[in-house]
Amino acid sequence: MSLPLLRRLPAVLVIDDELRSQEALRRTLEEDFEVFCASSAAEAMDILDREQATANICIVLCDQRMPEKTGVQFLKEVRSRWPDIVRIILSGYTDAEDIIAGVNEAGIWQYLLKPWQPEQLLLTLLRAAEVWRLQLENQRLSLDLRTAEPVLKRRVEKKQDKVKRRFGLGGIIRAPGSPLEPLCALIERIAPYDLSVMVTGESGTGKEMVARAIHFESARADKVFITENCGALPDTLLESELFGYKRGAFTGAVEDRVGLFQQADGGTLFLDEIGETSPAFQVKLLRVLQEGEFRPLGSNRSVTVDVRVIAATNRDLEADVRNGRFREDLYYRLATIALHVPPLRERKADLPLLARALLDSSARTLGREMQGFSPDVLATFAAYPWPGNVRELQNEILRMVALADSTTLGTALLSPRLAGTAAVSATPTAADWADGLSGNLRERMEQLELRVLTAAMARHAGNKSRAARELGLSRVGLRAKLNRYGIADE
Repeated sequence: MSLPLLRRLPAVLVIDDELRSQEALRRTLEEDFEVFCASSAAEAMDILDREQATANICIVLCDQRMPEKTGVQFLKEVRSRWPDIVRIILSGYTDAEDIIAGVNEAGIWQYLLKPWQPEQLLLTLLRAAEVWRLQLENQRLSLDLRTAEPVLKRRVEKKQDKVKRRFGLGGIIRAPGSPLEPLCALIERIAPYDLSVMVTGESGTGKEMVARAIHFESARADKVFITENCGALPDTLLESELFGYKRGAFTGAVEDRVGLFQQADGGTLFLDEIGETSPAFQVKLLRVLQEGEFRPLGSNRSVTVDVRVIAATNRDLEADVRNGRFREDLYYRLATIALHVPPLRERKADLPLLARALLDSSARTLGREMQGFSPDVLATFAAYPWPGNVRELQNEILRMVALADSTTLGTALLSPRLAGTAAVSATPTAADWADGLSGNLRERMEQLELRVLTAAMARHAGNKSRAARELGLSRVGLRAKLNRYGIADE
Protein backbone atom coordinates (compact mmCIF):
# COMPACT_ATOMS: atom_id res chain seq x y z
CA MET A 1 0.00 0.00 0.00
CA SER A 2 1.12 3.60 -0.59
CA LEU A 3 0.20 7.09 0.51
CA PRO A 4 -0.13 9.21 -2.69
CA LEU A 5 -1.37 12.30 -0.87
CA LEU A 6 2.12 12.95 0.60
CA ARG A 7 4.98 14.09 -1.60
CA ARG A 8 7.63 12.29 0.51
CA LEU A 9 7.50 9.21 2.69
CA PRO A 10 6.18 10.04 6.15
CA ALA A 11 8.53 9.18 9.01
CA VAL A 12 7.69 6.87 11.91
CA LEU A 13 9.67 6.35 15.12
CA VAL A 14 9.54 2.79 16.51
CA ILE A 15 10.52 2.26 20.18
CA ASP A 16 10.91 -1.31 21.37
CA ASP A 17 13.57 -2.79 23.66
CA GLU A 18 13.53 -6.08 21.72
CA LEU A 19 15.73 -5.88 18.60
CA ARG A 20 13.89 -8.70 16.81
CA SER A 21 10.61 -6.84 17.26
CA GLN A 22 12.26 -3.64 15.93
CA GLU A 23 13.46 -5.43 12.79
CA ALA A 24 10.05 -7.00 12.19
CA LEU A 25 8.39 -3.62 12.44
CA ARG A 26 10.99 -2.02 10.13
CA ARG A 27 10.50 -4.68 7.43
CA THR A 28 6.73 -4.23 7.58
CA LEU A 29 6.80 -0.43 7.32
CA GLU A 30 9.88 0.54 5.32
CA GLU A 31 8.20 0.49 1.89
CA ASP A 32 5.67 3.12 2.95
CA PHE A 33 7.52 4.98 5.71
CA GLU A 34 10.92 6.31 6.60
CA VAL A 35 11.55 4.26 9.75
CA PHE A 36 13.63 5.31 12.78
CA CYS A 37 14.19 2.77 15.54
CA ALA A 38 15.11 3.18 19.21
CA SER A 39 15.59 0.66 22.04
CA SER A 40 14.79 3.02 24.92
CA ALA A 41 12.87 6.17 25.74
CA ALA A 42 16.11 8.16 26.09
CA GLU A 43 17.37 7.05 22.66
CA ALA A 44 13.99 7.84 21.14
CA MET A 45 14.01 11.34 22.64
CA ASP A 46 17.49 11.94 21.17
CA ILE A 47 16.22 10.90 17.75
CA LEU A 48 13.25 13.25 18.03
CA ASP A 49 15.47 16.14 19.11
CA ARG A 50 17.88 15.45 16.26
CA GLU A 51 15.58 14.49 13.41
CA GLN A 52 12.27 16.24 13.97
CA ALA A 53 13.28 19.50 12.26
CA THR A 54 14.02 17.71 8.96
CA ALA A 55 12.51 14.26 9.07
CA ASN A 56 8.93 15.32 9.96
CA ILE A 57 8.31 12.31 12.16
CA CYS A 58 4.58 12.12 12.18
CA ILE A 59 4.00 8.87 14.14
CA VAL A 60 5.54 7.40 17.28
CA LEU A 61 4.89 3.67 17.73
CA CYS A 62 5.95 2.77 21.24
CA ASP A 63 6.01 -0.45 23.27
CA GLN A 64 4.25 -0.09 26.61
CA ARG A 65 6.61 -2.15 28.81
CA MET A 66 10.18 -0.75 28.72
CA PRO A 67 12.97 -0.81 31.36
CA GLU A 68 13.32 2.92 32.06
CA LYS A 69 9.74 4.14 31.75
CA THR A 70 6.46 2.98 30.32
CA GLY A 71 5.27 3.85 26.85
CA VAL A 72 2.50 6.02 28.30
CA GLN A 73 5.02 8.02 30.33
CA PHE A 74 7.21 8.54 27.27
CA LEU A 75 4.30 9.49 25.00
CA LYS A 76 3.12 11.97 27.63
CA GLU A 77 6.47 13.78 27.22
CA VAL A 78 6.14 13.59 23.43
CA ARG A 79 2.67 15.08 23.65
CA SER A 80 3.92 18.06 25.66
CA ARG A 81 6.73 18.85 23.18
CA TRP A 82 5.30 17.73 19.82
CA PRO A 83 1.51 17.60 20.18
CA ASP A 84 0.95 17.09 16.44
CA ILE A 85 2.72 13.71 16.38
CA VAL A 86 0.25 10.82 16.27
CA ARG A 87 0.97 8.56 19.26
CA ILE A 88 0.34 4.80 19.19
CA ILE A 89 0.96 2.20 21.95
CA LEU A 90 1.96 -1.35 21.04
CA SER A 91 1.60 -3.81 23.93
CA GLY A 92 1.17 -7.47 24.70
CA TYR A 93 -0.88 -6.64 27.79
CA THR A 94 -4.50 -5.55 28.03
CA ASP A 95 -4.30 -3.71 31.32
CA ALA A 96 -7.33 -1.43 31.55
CA GLU A 97 -5.41 1.08 33.69
CA ASP A 98 -2.69 1.35 31.02
CA ILE A 99 -5.29 1.96 28.33
CA ILE A 100 -7.11 4.64 30.35
CA ALA A 101 -3.81 6.34 31.25
CA GLY A 102 -2.75 6.26 27.60
CA VAL A 103 -5.93 7.96 26.47
CA ASN A 104 -6.15 10.53 29.25
CA GLU A 105 -2.50 11.40 29.89
CA ALA A 106 -0.66 10.68 26.67
CA GLY A 107 -3.53 11.35 24.27
CA ILE A 108 -2.77 8.17 22.31
CA TRP A 109 -4.59 7.67 19.02
CA GLN A 110 -4.55 3.84 19.01
CA TYR A 111 -3.74 1.04 21.49
CA LEU A 112 -2.54 -1.95 19.46
CA LEU A 113 -2.09 -5.45 20.88
CA LYS A 114 0.64 -7.98 20.26
CA PRO A 115 0.92 -10.18 18.32
CA TRP A 116 0.16 -7.82 15.47
CA GLN A 117 -0.79 -8.61 11.88
CA PRO A 118 1.41 -6.86 9.27
CA GLU A 119 -1.46 -5.82 7.00
CA GLN A 120 -3.53 -4.48 9.87
CA LEU A 121 -0.55 -2.64 11.40
CA LEU A 122 0.39 -1.03 8.08
CA LEU A 123 -3.20 0.06 7.44
CA THR A 124 -3.40 1.61 10.92
CA LEU A 125 -0.19 3.60 10.42
CA LEU A 126 -1.25 4.80 6.97
CA ARG A 127 -4.45 6.11 8.54
CA ALA A 128 -2.39 7.73 11.31
CA ALA A 129 -0.22 9.47 8.68
CA GLU A 130 -3.38 10.82 7.02
CA VAL A 131 -4.61 12.09 10.41
CA TRP A 132 -1.28 13.90 10.87
CA ARG A 133 -1.53 15.43 7.38
CA LEU A 134 -5.06 16.62 8.03
CA GLN A 135 -3.98 18.16 11.34
CA LEU A 136 -1.31 20.19 9.58
CA GLU A 137 -3.73 21.20 6.83
CA ASN A 138 -6.26 22.30 9.42
CA GLN A 139 -3.65 24.38 11.20
CA ARG A 140 -2.60 25.99 7.91
CA LEU A 141 -6.18 26.82 6.98
CA SER A 142 -6.86 28.22 10.45
CA LEU A 143 -3.79 30.43 10.13
CA ASP A 144 -4.87 31.52 6.64
CA LEU A 145 -8.31 32.39 7.96
CA ARG A 146 -6.92 34.39 10.86
CA THR A 147 -4.63 36.21 8.46
CA ALA A 148 -7.33 36.68 5.86
CA GLU A 149 -10.06 37.83 8.26
CA PRO A 150 -8.97 41.49 8.38
CA VAL A 151 -8.46 41.48 4.62
CA LEU A 152 -11.86 39.93 3.98
CA LYS A 153 -13.48 42.34 6.42
CA ARG A 154 -11.95 45.30 4.60
CA ARG A 155 -13.08 43.91 1.26
CA VAL A 156 -16.64 43.43 2.51
CA GLU A 157 -16.70 46.93 3.99
CA LYS A 158 -15.32 48.34 0.74
CA LYS A 159 -18.03 46.59 -1.29
CA GLN A 160 -20.70 47.73 1.17
CA ASP A 161 -19.49 51.32 0.80
CA LYS A 162 -19.54 50.96 -2.98
CA VAL A 163 -23.10 49.60 -2.92
CA LYS A 164 -24.20 52.37 -0.56
CA ARG A 165 -22.68 55.03 -2.83
CA ARG A 166 -24.47 53.55 -5.81
CA PHE A 167 -27.86 52.89 -4.26
CA GLY A 168 -27.90 55.29 -1.32
CA LEU A 169 -28.51 59.02 -1.46
CA GLY A 170 -25.32 59.45 -3.45
CA GLY A 171 -26.88 57.41 -6.25
CA ILE A 172 -29.81 59.81 -6.68
CA ILE A 173 -28.61 62.08 -9.48
CA ARG A 174 -29.62 65.69 -8.97
CA ALA A 175 -28.36 69.18 -9.67
CA PRO A 176 -28.04 71.93 -7.04
CA GLY A 177 -31.50 73.29 -6.29
CA SER A 178 -33.20 70.21 -7.75
CA PRO A 179 -36.74 69.38 -6.57
CA LEU A 180 -35.18 66.14 -5.34
CA GLU A 181 -33.13 67.98 -2.70
CA PRO A 182 -35.99 68.26 -0.15
CA LEU A 183 -36.88 64.60 -0.87
CA CYS A 184 -33.30 63.47 -0.23
CA ALA A 185 -33.12 65.52 2.96
CA LEU A 186 -36.28 63.80 4.21
CA ILE A 187 -34.92 60.36 3.26
CA GLU A 188 -31.78 61.06 5.26
CA ARG A 189 -33.85 61.92 8.32
CA ILE A 190 -36.29 59.00 8.24
CA ALA A 191 -34.02 56.20 6.96
CA PRO A 192 -32.57 55.26 10.39
CA TYR A 193 -36.04 54.64 11.84
CA ASP A 194 -38.05 51.48 11.12
CA LEU A 195 -41.09 53.33 9.84
CA SER A 196 -43.26 52.19 6.95
CA VAL A 197 -42.93 54.47 3.94
CA MET A 198 -45.30 55.15 1.04
CA VAL A 199 -43.61 56.42 -2.12
CA THR A 200 -45.88 58.04 -4.70
CA GLY A 201 -45.20 59.40 -8.16
CA GLU A 202 -45.85 58.83 -11.82
CA SER A 203 -44.64 55.68 -13.54
CA GLY A 204 -40.95 55.80 -14.34
CA THR A 205 -39.98 58.52 -11.88
CA GLY A 206 -37.70 56.26 -9.85
CA LYS A 207 -39.79 55.15 -6.89
CA GLU A 208 -37.76 51.96 -6.51
CA MET A 209 -34.59 54.08 -6.52
CA VAL A 210 -36.00 56.05 -3.58
CA ALA A 211 -36.87 52.81 -1.75
CA ARG A 212 -33.33 51.49 -2.24
CA ALA A 213 -31.90 54.77 -0.96
CA ILE A 214 -33.99 54.44 2.21
CA HIS A 215 -32.77 50.87 2.71
CA PHE A 216 -29.09 51.61 2.12
CA GLU A 217 -29.16 54.66 4.38
CA SER A 218 -30.69 52.63 7.21
CA ALA A 219 -29.25 50.21 9.76
CA ARG A 220 -30.56 47.39 7.54
CA ALA A 221 -28.13 48.28 4.73
CA ASP A 222 -26.15 45.05 5.21
CA LYS A 223 -29.32 42.96 4.96
CA VAL A 224 -31.38 41.95 1.96
CA PHE A 225 -33.52 44.29 -0.15
CA ILE A 226 -36.31 42.48 -2.01
CA THR A 227 -38.81 43.90 -4.49
CA GLU A 228 -42.20 42.61 -5.59
CA ASN A 229 -44.54 44.12 -8.17
CA CYS A 230 -47.99 43.62 -6.67
CA GLY A 231 -49.73 44.61 -9.89
CA ALA A 232 -48.10 41.82 -11.91
CA LEU A 233 -49.74 38.88 -10.11
CA PRO A 234 -53.29 37.83 -9.21
CA ASP A 235 -54.15 37.61 -5.52
CA THR A 236 -53.58 33.85 -5.16
CA LEU A 237 -50.12 33.92 -6.70
CA LEU A 238 -49.18 37.12 -4.88
CA GLU A 239 -50.16 35.58 -1.54
CA SER A 240 -48.04 32.47 -2.15
CA GLU A 241 -45.18 34.63 -3.39
CA LEU A 242 -45.16 36.86 -0.30
CA PHE A 243 -46.12 34.38 2.42
CA GLY A 244 -44.84 31.09 0.98
CA TYR A 245 -46.55 27.73 1.20
CA LYS A 246 -46.16 24.17 2.41
CA ARG A 247 -46.01 21.15 0.19
CA GLY A 248 -49.51 20.03 -0.82
CA ALA A 249 -51.14 23.37 0.06
CA PHE A 250 -52.65 23.48 -3.44
CA THR A 251 -52.38 21.70 -6.76
CA GLY A 252 -48.84 22.03 -8.02
CA ALA A 253 -47.28 22.73 -4.61
CA VAL A 254 -44.80 19.85 -4.80
CA GLU A 255 -42.35 21.32 -2.28
CA ASP A 256 -42.17 23.91 0.50
CA ARG A 257 -41.52 27.48 -0.63
CA VAL A 258 -40.19 30.29 1.54
CA GLY A 259 -42.10 33.53 0.94
CA LEU A 260 -40.56 36.93 0.30
CA PHE A 261 -41.51 38.19 3.77
CA GLN A 262 -39.45 35.40 5.31
CA GLN A 263 -36.60 35.91 2.83
CA ALA A 264 -36.53 39.61 3.71
CA ASP A 265 -36.32 38.95 7.47
CA GLY A 266 -34.01 41.58 8.96
CA GLY A 267 -34.06 43.60 5.74
CA THR A 268 -36.47 45.58 3.59
CA LEU A 269 -39.37 44.48 1.37
CA PHE A 270 -40.43 46.89 -1.38
CA LEU A 271 -44.03 46.42 -2.57
CA ASP A 272 -44.43 48.24 -5.86
CA GLU A 273 -47.87 49.06 -7.32
CA ILE A 274 -49.53 48.39 -3.97
CA GLY A 275 -52.61 50.24 -5.20
CA GLU A 276 -53.40 47.39 -7.61
CA THR A 277 -54.11 44.84 -4.87
CA SER A 278 -57.65 43.72 -4.02
CA PRO A 279 -59.39 44.53 -0.71
CA ALA A 280 -59.29 40.82 0.20
CA PHE A 281 -55.54 40.69 -0.10
CA GLN A 282 -55.18 44.01 1.70
CA VAL A 283 -56.72 42.41 4.81
CA LYS A 284 -54.03 39.70 4.87
CA LEU A 285 -51.27 42.23 4.31
CA LEU A 286 -52.59 44.45 7.11
CA ARG A 287 -52.34 41.59 9.62
CA VAL A 288 -48.69 40.96 8.74
CA LEU A 289 -47.87 44.65 9.19
CA GLN A 290 -49.72 44.85 12.50
CA GLU A 291 -48.59 41.57 14.09
CA GLY A 292 -45.25 40.98 12.39
CA GLU A 293 -46.24 37.39 11.68
CA PHE A 294 -48.07 35.31 9.08
CA ARG A 295 -48.91 31.74 8.18
CA PRO A 296 -47.59 30.20 4.97
CA LEU A 297 -50.34 28.62 2.88
CA GLY A 298 -51.11 25.12 4.14
CA SER A 299 -49.31 25.62 7.46
CA ASN A 300 -50.83 25.73 10.95
CA ARG A 301 -47.84 27.53 12.46
CA SER A 302 -47.16 31.24 12.35
CA VAL A 303 -43.83 32.68 11.23
CA THR A 304 -42.51 35.82 12.92
CA VAL A 305 -40.43 38.23 10.85
CA ASP A 306 -38.70 41.58 11.26
CA VAL A 307 -39.19 43.39 7.95
CA ARG A 308 -39.34 47.04 7.01
CA VAL A 309 -42.01 47.54 4.35
CA ILE A 310 -41.78 50.29 1.75
CA ALA A 311 -44.72 50.55 -0.64
CA ALA A 312 -45.12 52.52 -3.85
CA THR A 313 -47.92 53.46 -6.19
CA ASN A 314 -48.70 55.75 -9.11
CA ARG A 315 -52.35 55.96 -8.07
CA ASP A 316 -54.06 58.52 -5.90
CA LEU A 317 -54.54 56.24 -2.90
CA GLU A 318 -56.30 58.87 -0.85
CA ALA A 319 -58.99 59.03 -3.54
CA ASP A 320 -59.11 55.21 -3.57
CA VAL A 321 -59.57 55.25 0.21
CA ARG A 322 -62.49 57.67 -0.13
CA ASN A 323 -64.26 55.56 -2.74
CA GLY A 324 -63.61 52.33 -0.82
CA ARG A 325 -61.20 50.74 -3.29
CA PHE A 326 -58.28 50.78 -0.82
CA ARG A 327 -58.56 50.06 2.90
CA GLU A 328 -58.09 53.14 5.04
CA ASP A 329 -56.40 51.26 7.91
CA LEU A 330 -53.86 49.70 5.53
CA TYR A 331 -53.17 53.05 3.89
CA TYR A 332 -52.32 54.72 7.19
CA ARG A 333 -50.29 51.67 8.25
CA LEU A 334 -48.21 51.93 5.07
CA ALA A 335 -48.05 55.71 4.84
CA THR A 336 -46.46 56.48 8.21
CA ILE A 337 -44.13 58.57 6.07
CA ALA A 338 -45.29 59.69 2.61
CA LEU A 339 -42.74 60.66 -0.05
CA HIS A 340 -43.56 62.04 -3.48
CA VAL A 341 -41.12 61.74 -6.39
CA PRO A 342 -41.55 64.68 -8.80
CA PRO A 343 -41.88 63.94 -12.53
CA LEU A 344 -38.93 64.53 -14.84
CA ARG A 345 -40.57 67.55 -16.51
CA GLU A 346 -40.25 69.36 -13.18
CA ARG A 347 -36.55 68.50 -12.92
CA LYS A 348 -35.14 70.38 -15.92
CA ALA A 349 -31.90 71.22 -14.10
CA ASP A 350 -31.29 67.49 -13.47
CA LEU A 351 -31.61 66.54 -17.13
CA PRO A 352 -27.96 67.04 -18.27
CA LEU A 353 -26.52 65.16 -15.30
CA LEU A 354 -29.13 62.42 -15.51
CA ALA A 355 -28.70 62.07 -19.27
CA ARG A 356 -24.91 61.82 -18.84
CA ALA A 357 -25.26 59.06 -16.25
CA LEU A 358 -27.75 57.13 -18.41
CA LEU A 359 -25.45 57.55 -21.41
CA ASP A 360 -22.55 56.00 -19.50
CA SER A 361 -24.77 53.15 -18.33
CA SER A 362 -26.16 52.51 -21.83
CA ALA A 363 -22.66 52.59 -23.34
CA ARG A 364 -21.49 49.95 -20.84
CA THR A 365 -24.54 47.82 -21.53
CA LEU A 366 -23.99 47.87 -25.30
CA GLY A 367 -20.21 47.86 -25.18
CA ARG A 368 -19.84 51.23 -26.90
CA GLU A 369 -17.51 54.17 -26.30
CA MET A 370 -19.55 57.39 -26.21
CA GLN A 371 -18.39 60.96 -25.65
CA GLY A 372 -21.64 62.83 -25.05
CA PHE A 373 -24.59 64.69 -26.58
CA SER A 374 -24.66 67.55 -29.01
CA PRO A 375 -26.04 70.81 -27.55
CA ASP A 376 -29.14 70.50 -29.78
CA VAL A 377 -29.96 67.11 -28.24
CA LEU A 378 -29.71 68.53 -24.71
CA ALA A 379 -31.90 71.45 -25.78
CA THR A 380 -34.47 69.03 -27.17
CA PHE A 381 -34.34 66.99 -23.98
CA ALA A 382 -35.02 70.18 -21.99
CA ALA A 383 -38.02 71.10 -24.19
CA TYR A 384 -39.62 67.64 -24.22
CA PRO A 385 -42.25 66.93 -21.49
CA TRP A 386 -41.17 63.31 -20.83
CA PRO A 387 -44.52 61.66 -20.06
CA GLY A 388 -42.65 58.39 -19.37
CA ASN A 389 -40.22 60.16 -17.04
CA VAL A 390 -36.77 58.68 -16.34
CA ARG A 391 -37.68 55.32 -17.85
CA GLU A 392 -38.54 57.00 -21.15
CA LEU A 393 -35.29 59.00 -21.06
CA GLN A 394 -33.34 55.82 -20.40
CA ASN A 395 -34.95 54.01 -23.33
CA GLU A 396 -34.40 57.01 -25.62
CA ILE A 397 -30.69 57.18 -24.81
CA LEU A 398 -30.29 53.42 -25.11
CA ARG A 399 -31.84 53.60 -28.59
CA MET A 400 -29.57 56.47 -29.62
CA VAL A 401 -26.43 54.64 -28.46
CA ALA A 402 -27.44 51.53 -30.38
CA LEU A 403 -27.97 53.52 -33.61
CA ALA A 404 -24.99 55.89 -33.27
CA ASP A 405 -22.22 55.87 -35.88
CA SER A 406 -19.99 58.27 -33.90
CA THR A 407 -19.17 58.96 -30.28
CA THR A 408 -21.38 62.08 -30.17
CA LEU A 409 -25.16 61.67 -30.15
CA GLY A 410 -26.85 64.18 -32.45
CA THR A 411 -30.46 65.09 -33.22
CA ALA A 412 -30.57 62.71 -36.21
CA LEU A 413 -30.68 59.83 -33.71
CA LEU A 414 -33.73 61.12 -31.83
CA SER A 415 -36.89 59.04 -31.99
CA PRO A 416 -39.83 60.52 -33.98
CA ARG A 417 -41.66 61.60 -30.83
CA LEU A 418 -38.70 63.77 -29.79
CA ALA A 419 -37.56 64.88 -33.25
CA GLY A 420 -40.54 67.22 -33.61
CA THR A 421 -39.95 68.91 -30.27
CA ALA A 422 -38.93 72.56 -30.71
CA ALA A 423 -35.35 73.29 -29.64
CA VAL A 424 -34.51 75.98 -27.11
CA SER A 425 -34.89 79.44 -28.64
CA ALA A 426 -31.64 81.12 -29.67
CA THR A 427 -32.87 84.42 -28.21
CA PRO A 428 -34.74 83.57 -25.02
CA THR A 429 -36.44 86.23 -22.96
CA ALA A 430 -35.51 87.05 -19.41
CA ALA A 431 -38.59 85.15 -18.24
CA ASP A 432 -37.46 82.11 -20.23
CA TRP A 433 -34.04 82.18 -18.59
CA ALA A 434 -35.49 82.39 -15.08
CA ASP A 435 -38.28 79.85 -15.62
CA GLY A 436 -37.92 76.78 -13.41
CA LEU A 437 -34.94 77.98 -11.39
CA SER A 438 -35.00 77.02 -7.72
CA GLY A 439 -32.78 76.97 -4.66
CA ASN A 440 -30.56 79.68 -3.24
CA LEU A 441 -28.70 82.24 -5.35
CA ARG A 442 -25.64 80.08 -5.92
CA GLU A 443 -27.75 77.08 -6.98
CA ARG A 444 -29.84 79.21 -9.32
CA MET A 445 -26.70 80.69 -10.86
CA GLU A 446 -25.39 77.19 -11.60
CA GLN A 447 -28.65 76.25 -13.30
CA LEU A 448 -28.56 79.49 -15.28
CA GLU A 449 -24.94 78.83 -16.29
CA LEU A 450 -25.97 75.46 -17.69
CA ARG A 451 -28.68 77.09 -19.82
CA VAL A 452 -26.29 79.76 -21.10
CA LEU A 453 -23.71 77.13 -22.07
CA THR A 454 -26.31 74.96 -23.82
CA ALA A 455 -27.70 77.89 -25.78
CA ALA A 456 -24.23 79.15 -26.80
CA MET A 457 -23.12 75.73 -28.02
CA ALA A 458 -26.39 75.36 -29.95
CA ARG A 459 -25.99 78.77 -31.64
CA HIS A 460 -22.46 77.91 -32.77
CA ALA A 461 -23.28 74.32 -33.83
CA GLY A 462 -20.88 72.89 -31.26
CA ASN A 463 -17.89 75.03 -32.24
CA LYS A 464 -16.05 75.52 -28.96
CA SER A 465 -13.77 78.28 -30.21
CA ARG A 466 -16.66 80.53 -31.23
CA ALA A 467 -18.73 79.64 -28.15
CA ALA A 468 -15.75 80.35 -25.86
CA ARG A 469 -15.10 83.66 -27.62
CA GLU A 470 -18.75 84.71 -27.18
CA LEU A 471 -18.74 83.77 -23.50
CA GLY A 472 -15.31 85.28 -22.77
CA LEU A 473 -13.80 81.91 -21.80
CA SER A 474 -10.70 80.03 -22.84
CA ARG A 475 -11.17 76.74 -24.68
CA VAL A 476 -9.84 74.92 -21.61
CA GLY A 477 -12.27 76.74 -19.32
CA LEU A 478 -15.18 76.03 -21.66
CA ARG A 479 -14.22 72.37 -21.93
CA ALA A 480 -14.15 72.04 -18.12
CA LYS A 481 -17.63 73.53 -17.83
CA LEU A 482 -18.96 71.31 -20.63
CA ASN A 483 -17.58 68.23 -18.91
CA ARG A 484 -19.09 69.30 -15.61
CA TYR A 485 -22.57 69.50 -17.08
CA GLY A 486 -22.23 66.47 -19.39
CA ILE A 487 -22.27 68.42 -22.66
CA ALA A 488 -20.22 66.75 -25.41
CA ASP A 489 -17.00 68.42 -26.56
CA GLU A 490 -18.03 68.24 -30.19
